[in-house]
Amino acid sequence: MIDYRDYNLLNNNTFGVSEECRRFVQCDTVDELRRMLLSLTDKDTPLLVIGQGSNLLLTKRFDGTVLRSNIKGIEVIESGDEDCVLVRCGSGECFDDVVDYCVSHGYHGAENLSIIPGDVGASAVQNIGAYGCEAKDIIHSVEALDIVTGEQAVFTNEDCHYGYRRSRFKEEWKGRYIVTYVTYKLAKTFVPHLEYGNIISELERRGITNPDAKDVREVIIDIRNAKLPDPKVEGNAGSFFMNPVVPVETFRRLLADYPSMPHYHIDEEHEKIPAGWLIEKCGWKGRGLSSEGKMADGAECKAVVHSKQALVLVNKGGATGADIVALSDAIRRSVREKFGVDIYPEVNFL
Repeated sequence: MIDYRDYNLLNNNTFGVSEECRRFVQCDTVDELRRMLLSLTDKDTPLLVIGQGSNLLLTKRFDGTVLRSNIKGIEVIESGDEDCVLVRCGSGECFDDVVDYCVSHGYHGAENLSIIPGDVGASAVQNIGAYGCEAKDIIHSVEALDIVTGEQAVFTNEDCHYGYRRSRFKEEWKGRYIVTYVTYKLAKTFVPHLEYGNIISELERRGITNPDAKDVREVIIDIRNAKLPDPKVEGNAGSFFMNPVVPVETFRRLLADYPSMPHYHIDEEHEKIPAGWLIEKCGWKGRGLSSEGKMADGAECKAVVHSKQALVLVNKGGATGADIVALSDAIRRSVREKFGVDIYPEVNFL
């Protein structure tokens, strides 16, 4: 177990923002984690649970305890269903390592989630998603400790009430549980999901007409790497905003003005519009915010919208959390004024 005081979280958030916390604790086992939780006093509060910090924006010093689960392990469990297998993973495992493990062993359903940053625990809390798939599609159950009592709880997929970037862990259970293990249910037969983004065109470009899960994973990794910056080079949290789901009346109004607008059908009453497209149409791609609060050339700013993917905000070096919040607020105002649509950060502000 690691236990530090007045700890700088610079290396614990992918935005690369330098802010301290009063105490930082990392636990490697469930027993360590339980003992630590039961030892907490009022002086240790408030408590913040983090993973790799890939969905976190620090805006000031955190005058409390930051807790990270570093529980490792990948265990295959026969499901009793000859078509499926269960894979139980420690919450501190890198999620993409789990995806790689599944694809390599012929367990299918996670490949579209390749190279999403973050830990296994975060996948269950955030319901991470990409390329038409979400973590909820493969989560079988979630194990967690009650932060107050240290008691273990096990939740089914249905218990977690998953929705688009939503779960009970983010809402009514926030601050109540810390995830220790996630069990995923994977198929032994590969059924490709290629409809989202440019997966099909990239496979065709490579001459692949009958892709397997490895092909899909490799294509998605290459696509993401081509348009998303490496947080080790330019601090970022991946997709900063959630794609807005709008009423069909709003969608039809926008489509009349922008016939080529990309969109994804949700149900008879709602359509999803890519937030990156909205932001790019507002002129923010490759731009930042001047000291006067105006849109400015990205070369002049520490916090900018990425030049290849407008959904990503980047710390070019030395940006504070406040700089990034200000840029986010300006972008949201632009989208609201131009399209009459509200977009919301996917990233958690601290």
